[in-house]
Amino acid sequence: MKVFMIGGTGLLGCAAAQMFIDQGGSVRSIALPPLPAGAPIPPEMELTWGNYFEMSDEEILAMMEGCDTFVFAAGVDERVEFPAPVYEAYRKYNIEPVRRFLTLAKQAGIKSSVILGSYFSYFAKSRPDMHLTDWHPYIRSRIEQEETALSFADESMNVAVLELPYIFGTQPGRKPVWVILVEQIHNMDKTGHVTMYPKGGTTMVTVRQVAQTIVGAAERNRGGNAYPIGYYNLTWDDFLHIVHEAMGTPNRKIIHIAKWMFEMYGVKMIRDYKARNVEGGINAVRLADIMCMNTFIDKKWAVSLGVTEDDIKSAIFDSVKLSVDAFTGAQQLVEMKGE
Repeated sequence: MKVFMIGGTGLLGCAAAQMFIDQGGSVRSIALPPLPAGAPIPPEMELTWGNYFEMSDEEILAMMEGCDTFVFAAGVDERVEFPAPVYEAYRKYNIEPVRRFLTLAKQAGIKSSVILGSYFSYFAKSRPDMHLTDWHPYIRSRIEQEETALSFADESMNVAVLELPYIFGTQPGRKPVWVILVEQIHNMDKTGHVTMYPKGGTTMVTVRQVAQTIVGAAERNRGGNAYPIGYYNLTWDDFLHIVHEAMGTPNRKIIHIAKWMFEMYGVKMIRDYKARNVEGGINAVRLADIMCMNTFIDKKWAVSLGVTEDDIKSAIFDSVKLSVDAFTGAQQLVEMKGE
């Protein structure tokens, strides 16, 4: 399998690239510098350093030549802040690149494409009563990204969208997204050494399992399909016990907060956004609807793509430990970029 990938040096793209190569494939990728110090980038991967926004279609088509698989492992998630209207940023980084690259992929004769999306799309579709796309620009953008991607599926090209959940694992030199959680827990010390969190839970996977879904989708998907991905369904309590252990406070108490209390915190967050002239991709008040439920997903879809067991506790532990280092300044790490 000859793969052209956007985001081959990122946490997920790098792991998938190594798996493709280990199975006898080859990978070409466009990636933004700098390379995180110590990152295990496969030496066999053919890297072009640069910003694809600044590259011509002809340049990209030349890199796609001879490839049979395309993977889009780039874009931004809801944690990256932008000035209002935030939806335009999601359109720029998540939607229009997919439209552009899949158009070029068809021209290049690529047979299989895999797009990394969000599990919020699954819940937006399966729980229309929650009106998630009405309240959350990020979720609405992920649905549009998914619809855009699947519109390219036909007899000449298979397209898979992976609706990815919470992901744990680390890449040396890269700042984990979980620094936000570590900071939140640290700030709760002002009210006592407790963690205040709602009841509920979520599904999650490891970085290695995401790599398996990417490779599996490239090999097994036929037609246009969105796959809700999940493997380990943990309550927030179970998850936080691991987080606390990784932070060195295994006996830290968890106090459950009511939904209305979470909503009040959301009001404060929205005021903070306005003061800083940014807009959140997730409505901080209506986030309570999601956080106070079990966003669980059956692992059958992940298994159908070849995902196998992994050590989720170790993956969470490693992610939190590196997040603590980032929060305390013990390590200087590369952060996620918008472009």
